[in-house]
Amino acid sequence: MQCLASFEKARQGRSIEGCCCCCFFFSLAGDMLGMPRDRRRRVILSIPFILILLFFSPFWPSIRQFGDHVRQKLPFAYQWKVQQDFVPTQNELDCIYGRTPRSTDVDVVKDVIPNHVHFIYGLSNPYNKPSAGTFDFLCYLAVRSAIVGMKADKISLHYTYLADPPSPDPNASPLSNPWIKRLKDDIELVHHTPEEMAKLKSSPDATWQAAHVSDILRLKLLQEQGGIYMDMDAFGFRPFTNLLKSPRDIILGHEGGNRGGLCNAIMVARKNSAFIERWLKEYDGADLSKEWNYHSVVLPKELELQHPEEVCTLPPNGFFWPTWTWDHIEFMHEKLGSEEARRWAAEIDRNGGSLWEDQLAYHAWSQMAWERHLSKLTPQLVRTRDTRFNLLVRNFLQDDVGVA
Repeated sequence: MQCLASFEKARQGRSIEGCCCCCFFFSLAGDMLGMPRDRRRRVILSIPFILILLFFSPFWPSIRQFGDHVRQKLPFAYQWKVQQDFVPTQNELDCIYGRTPRSTDVDVVKDVIPNHVHFIYGLSNPYNKPSAGTFDFLCYLAVRSAIVGMKADKISLHYTYLADPPSPDPNASPLSNPWIKRLKDDIELVHHTPEEMAKLKSSPDATWQAAHVSDILRLKLLQEQGGIYMDMDAFGFRPFTNLLKSPRDIILGHEGGNRGGLCNAIMVARKNSAFIERWLKEYDGADLSKEWNYHSVVLPKELELQHPEEVCTLPPNGFFWPTWTWDHIEFMHEKLGSEEARRWAAEIDRNGGSLWEDQLAYHAWSQMAWERHLSKLTPQLVRTRDTRFNLLVRNFLQDDVGVA
């Protein structure tokens, strides 16, 4: 009966994959209940070995993607809330277009936030941890977006390991990486030693991921220097002129149509921000080994609700739309027909480089899109394959990149 109910949900437009999985697990459970005890025990003991074989199978990425697809398509999945429709509020639109009023109890005109873009990469060494990856074509495009789209006055790339091929030596020259060598005249390379990065942890033996160390480093950079922080999979389409003049000391974008958080993948801030100081204090003694995005997405939203006068918030489509959900990732990377490609190219041109009028940047959600799409990008594909993502970043390519 459960299988029939699941099939009915699929027939109504929900996930047929969910139906298949439901039927499989119910039928397996039913078969096991009818088995003799010894046989049932052997089946249970064999499950770990089957899972290990699947994990090391060449089909594992496809299996994992299928599982993720099923999980996101379930009717009660959180992803539906994330990708729900929204309408920008008046305060959000005022933030984008530089109409946010100054606080009534402060008469001092604040300095313009510097048009200084900070990137962070290479806090983990791919020599010891290959999954950390090297500074690649996608990273190159992100930096080029700051040069071409955002017209940054200064770009700083903060790193510990950038050599390619990877080296155990943190002092190995970053210019061994061909993408860094190509960008070197337009960026400032800022080296941070492993010891310096270790001190950012709440305790020396804390088992933090490099992403958590980066979370603290980016806040400290903005607190000390001010400017714009961009993740290495974030792309700016035009100058942030209005944001840099904001009377608020920090500008953050909502993540998701439900506005469930304020994401730290793109931030604009004046130095010595009281909000960032409060945010950094929340990391003291925190055990980040048991969380992923609380301190980076959920917490800033909680702090903003407590101190709304300190933060200028953007609508979801300012920085973080489309979102990280399965459907939205596919929307950005599906191949377009020639007529639709022309229509989107014209729209991007009309909007000054973005999909929508209110969009200043796009976070490409590499953690969700890497295996399916981003890892496969090449200069040739970006130039010749018409997807919404490729149309957005095509202008950032230098003419001689990828040319034999």
